[in-house]
Amino acid sequence: MSSKDWIWMPHPGHFICASDCRFRLNTYVNGYIVSTVGEMFPDAPVREILAKCKKITLRGQGDERKYDYMKKVGYEEVGFGRKYETMVFKAVKSEEKCCPWKIDVETELECDGYNDPESATLGHYKRCKEYDKKK
Repeated sequence: MSSKDWIWMPHPGHFICASDCRFRLNTYVNGYIVSTVGEMFPDAPVREILAKCKKITLRGQGDERKYDYMKKVGYEEVGFGRKYETMVFKAVKSEEKCCPWKIDVETELECDGYNDPESATLGHYKRCKEYDKKK
C-alpha cells in the first residue's frame, strides 16, 4: 500500500469529545485507522464551568466571550498533559459511504500526545507511514 491508497475520512475516528475538537485527522491505512484530534474548545456552558473552576472571570457576550476565553484559557487538554493526541486502532468495515472504515474500539494499539498542531500533524503522518509498512 502507498500513501495514494490511504483513505482520508472527514470525521474524527476516536475521542468522546471529538465534536468539540477543531483539529481532526482520520486516515485508513492498510487495515488500521490512525486518528488524531486536538484543539478542544468546549461548548459555552462547559467553558463557563471551566473558567469558574480556574477562577477566571470572562468578559463580554457571544464571540467576544469566546475570544476572552481563548485569550485567558486557550484550548483544553484532550488527555493529561496534551492538547492533541494520535491513536491507532484496527479498522473494521463500515456501512457509511463517506467513511468505508471505522475503528475497532477494543484494539487501541498506540497513543501519542502533543501540544502543538505541527507536532500533531507530523505525528499523524509518522504513524500512517509506520502502519502502511505492516504486513
